[in-house]
Amino acid sequence: MKKIIMTGGGTAGHVTPNIALFPALKEEGYEISYIGSYNGIEKELIKKQGIEYFGISSGKLRRYFDVKNFTDPFRVMKGYSEAKKILKHTKPDVVFSKGGFVTVPVVYAAKKLHIPVIIHESDLTPGLANKLAIPNATYVCHNFPETANHLPEEKSRLTGCPIRKELFEGDREKGLKFLGFQGNKPVLMIIGGSTGAKVINETVRESLDILTQRFDIVHLCGKDKLDTNYNDVAGYKQFEYISDELNDIFAASDVVISRAGANAICELLALCKPHLLIPLSANASRGDQILNAKSFKKQGFSEVLEEENMTKDTLCENLNKVYDNRDLYINKMKESSMSNPIETIVGLIKSVS
Repeated sequence: MKKIIMTGGGTAGHVTPNIALFPALKEEGYEISYIGSYNGIEKELIKKQGIEYFGISSGKLRRYFDVKNFTDPFRVMKGYSEAKKILKHTKPDVVFSKGGFVTVPVVYAAKKLHIPVIIHESDLTPGLANKLAIPNATYVCHNFPETANHLPEEKSRLTGCPIRKELFEGDREKGLKFLGFQGNKPVLMIIGGSTGAKVINETVRESLDILTQRFDIVHLCGKDKLDTNYNDVAGYKQFEYISDELNDIFAASDVVISRAGANAICELLALCKPHLLIPLSANASRGDQILNAKSFKKQGFSEVLEEENMTKDTLCENLNKVYDNRDLYINKMKESSMSNPIETIVGLIKSVS
C-alpha cells in the first residue's frame, strides 16, 4: 500500500479540496495521513473524516508589521523539525499540499527527505505560502489559465479544483425541512467563509427588512459571529458553520452571496448556483479574491460588488439583478468546460509516487 501525507490549513478553503480527494485516493489504495497545525480548523475537519492527524507548530506569514513576526520564525523552525520527524516515521511516497502557512515546513521537510511534493494553488496568483513552497515542488496544480504565467512552465498543471462529491448529492426538500422554510419563497444563501465576514454580516442584517420580503435566508456567518438579536426574524436562519447538512442547503438555495475565495467560487460554478461575489478588500488581503471575482465576472458567471461600495441599497440592487437574470448566469456556468480535477490530480500523484 502506498502512503500519502496531505497538508493544508488556516481556513476551510485549504482543507476541503484535500477532503474531496480522499475517496479517490483510497480507491487507488493510498494510506492517507494529514499534517496540520495543533488546533487549527483543519484538525476538526480532518478528524471527522477518520484520517490520522499530526499537529505541528506553525507561524503565520504576515505582510504587515506585528511583534509576532519576530517569534513566528522560531515556530516555523520547530514545525520543520516536527514535520521531518513525522515524515521519517510515516515514510510517505508523496506529499500533497493545499496551501496555508502550516504547509511550508512540511514541504521543506519533504524536499530534504527527497519525497516528491505536489502543490495545489486555488487563487489566480500564488499566495505567500505557496510561493515559498513552489521551488520544492514537482508539480503545481491550479484553477485559472492565467495562473500559469506565475509558475515555472515545467511545473504548471491546469487541473481545476477538487469538489466534494457529496455537494452534488443534496436534497432540496431535506434542506428546506432542516431550515424550517416552506418553499414558497426562493432561498438566499449567504457564505462569508469559515471565519465569517463582519462587513457582509452587518450589511445583510441591516437589509433583512427588504431581503426577507422576497427571500428566505440562510446565513452562514462564521465562528462566533451569531447575533441573537435576529433569532426571531421570520425567514432568517443563521449558523456559524454547517457541515453535514451543507449539501442539502446548497440544493435548497436559489441564489448565493459569497466571498470570492477560489474554492468557494469553484463550488458555485460546479453547482451552477447564480451568485453575487463580494471579494475581500485589498486593504485586508493581497487582493487575490478581487482577481478571482473579476475573472468569473469576465466569463459571465458572476456579478461582483466591491466591499467598499457595499451598502444596504447596492447589496439589494445587485442581488436582485442576479436573481432576475439567473437563467443567463446558469446557462453560462453550464457552458463552462469542466474537466475532472480529481481524476487529473490523482493521476499526477500516482505518476510521482
